[in-house]
Amino acid sequence: MKKAGWIMTALFTLFMLFASVAPKFMGAQAAVDSMASIGWSVQHLWLIGSIELVATLLFLWPRTALLGAALLMALFGGALASHWRAGSPLPSHTLFSIYLGTFMWISLWLRDASIRKLFPVKSGE
Repeated sequence: MKKAGWIMTALFTLFMLFASVAPKFMGAQAAVDSMASIGWSVQHLWLIGSIELVATLLFLWPRTALLGAALLMALFGGALASHWRAGSPLPSHTLFSIYLGTFMWISLWLRDASIRKLFPVKSGE
């Protein structure tokens, strides 16, 4: 279970770093277009990328993983609200934050026994 959690954590971290943080830092056209489509100024790219980077690194470190997960969920909530307000497609854009957050929390649940104790999964007896 722990190994699966760390594999999922690695996949999540790679996605965040290369598909979300890096394009923002590089000012990639995809990041610029995405910001414009939801009505955000391009000047916020660097700040949002920095927050994503710090929160992802906190999530990666076991002692601060819960804090990182909470901060990332705050970011994902903001992304969801921004896409909803802008009228983005529901399954592919607006709900993507929910998919990503669910994957992140499952990876943390699998890798951390204290999280499993806090949120136990009970059998259907």
